[in-house]
Amino acid sequence: MIEIIHPGWLSLIVDEGRYGHADSGVPPSAALDSFAYKMLNVLLKNPSGAPAIEAMGKDFSLQIYADVTCAITGARVEATLNGEPLEPWTSFCAQKGSILKTKAILEGFRYYVGFSGKMDAEWVINSFSTNLECRFGGFKGRPFVKGDRIRITGPRMEKPNTIHGKNIPGMKPPHVLRFVEGPEMKYFSRESLMRLFEKKAFSWYNVSSKSNRTGIRLEGEPLAFKERVKKSIVSEGILPGTIQIPGDGLPIIMLHERTIGGYARLGVISRADRDLLAHLKPGDKVTLEMVEPKEAEQLWNKKTQLYDAHQKHYRR
Repeated sequence: MIEIIHPGWLSLIVDEGRYGHADSGVPPSAALDSFAYKMLNVLLKNPSGAPAIEAMGKDFSLQIYADVTCAITGARVEATLNGEPLEPWTSFCAQKGSILKTKAILEGFRYYVGFSGKMDAEWVINSFSTNLECRFGGFKGRPFVKGDRIRITGPRMEKPNTIHGKNIPGMKPPHVLRFVEGPEMKYFSRESLMRLFEKKAFSWYNVSSKSNRTGIRLEGEPLAFKERVKKSIVSEGILPGTIQIPGDGLPIIMLHERTIGGYARLGVISRADRDLLAHLKPGDKVTLEMVEPKEAEQLWNKKTQLYDAHQKHYRR
């Protein structure tokens, strides 16, 4: 069993997500950094899809009431076990009564905490992930609060392992997000689009403090709609990573908590760059770079091959 001492800014249970139900309005609610989440379970020798904790902010802490192997991936954090420093993206053994704390975020934003064993999370619509809006899945359908306790079934000790720094994705700003053209890109003026892609100061956006797990709002030079073009569309299905442009012209990048949207879709963030969205924090600089679908596919294939190679190596 583990007990939450301090939940940080926001901590909740996630997995690979609940897909195949968008037609009923059920979003994936998946781990925002899929690579970090998957590598966490690789380090712990857990089956793919095992529930994990996604956390934000410093001061997250918990007490462990079992002898178990743990790991932290995602954002590089300054963490300790019983006051002793821990290496990032490294599994470690914790004895019953141990206290795990994160003291600072060194790079990135969200991080993933897991254990060798299975947290007894709520399995709803084929997923352990927490749906915050509908309040189901995960731990009672909500974020963790101080004093919450959750059981770990089959805790075990595994040989510690580490993912070396060269294999850990970079998460430092400024961030470049590659995207493919969306169906409403033609809604925007030629001058506005040309300005968007110029490598000058005004082509950068800043991440807004109003961002959350539903979407990332960007602040900066608005995109201008063409004359006589409606600034909204009939609500249609959207994918995670969709860049929507509301009437004010400032982009909103959708994450994993919506299935439809009614704003013009400038594009969709390439799948290879989507994990980076988990680490965009308020104030970070972001620029958008359009790529052709073929290039986006090549980028994704390269990332998939990298994950497969990591999985083969670290599960040995």
